[in-house]
Amino acid sequence: MGDHACRRIRSGGLTATIKAHGAELCSLKDGGGVEFVWQAEPAWPRHAPLLFPIVGRLANDEMRHRGKTYRMTQHGFARDSRFAWVERGENRCTLALEDSEATRALYPFAFRLTATYAIDAAGLDLSLTVANTGKETLPVSLGGHPAFNWPLQPGMSKESYALTFTNEEPSPVRRVEGGLLLAATDPSPVRGTVLPLSESLFTNDAVILDPVNSHAVRYAAGQGAGPWLKMSWRGFRELGVWSKPTGAPFLCIEPWRGYASPVGFDGEFSDKPGLMHIAPGANEELSYRIEVGSS
Repeated sequence: MGDHACRRIRSGGLTATIKAHGAELCSLKDGGGVEFVWQAEPAWPRHAPLLFPIVGRLANDEMRHRGKTYRMTQHGFARDSRFAWVERGENRCTLALEDSEATRALYPFAFRLTATYAIDAAGLDLSLTVANTGKETLPVSLGGHPAFNWPLQPGMSKESYALTFTNEEPSPVRRVEGGLLLAATDPSPVRGTVLPLSESLFTNDAVILDPVNSHAVRYAAGQGAGPWLKMSWRGFRELGVWSKPTGAPFLCIEPWRGYASPVGFDGEFSDKPGLMHIAPGANEELSYRIEVGSS
């Protein structure tokens, strides 16, 4: 791709590719050529979008602020925005998105969202900073939505895979309907620390751990066969796990700070549950790391 649309960073045997559109990770390969990231096939044509300034949906895709209504579609506009390159190095790169006339027509706030990817021999770090560059409190959410191949190794059954959390996750899980958060909860499908994976898990859309107790999760097939990955996070409070209930060979492991509007919520955006409220001149830093290997 021309016009500096993509950047490849590498360290040891690992290579990651990041594109300016959405500051999106679109490939993470190990030295053996194993691709961990879903390749945006038609079943879901994205790789690992950033969710900003909302996670999930608002009722009627409408955001209310000080008597005005703005149109804000699911997961916000960052994933479809062109970020500017701030730094492009051999093993790291930084991109930034700032408010503009176009963003203020959708979201009347000043901000700067910075994404720094740094790769080392064991994995990839993504550090995200949301800065309030304006004069009023910034109500905002931020989430990751990386999709990984499922199975990670062709020929393995999807049901042989599980997510193993660092802590037990006994709390009831949240679900969405029509994109909005249901009031009722479901019993946790996590057995101790292990969530067995199957397509039927996603019949009612994403499984949302709110809050998530763990700081990391390992995604691998049983008996330690083949490629595996471990995802850890800082600053995020919820975790979404999602795939297509109709079956598609990807699994999304999504650290969130915020979630969809609860069914029935139609108030001021700043009163929406789950938001960060960033003071003028302040910022919030969140990050996640993907470590990969093969056993």
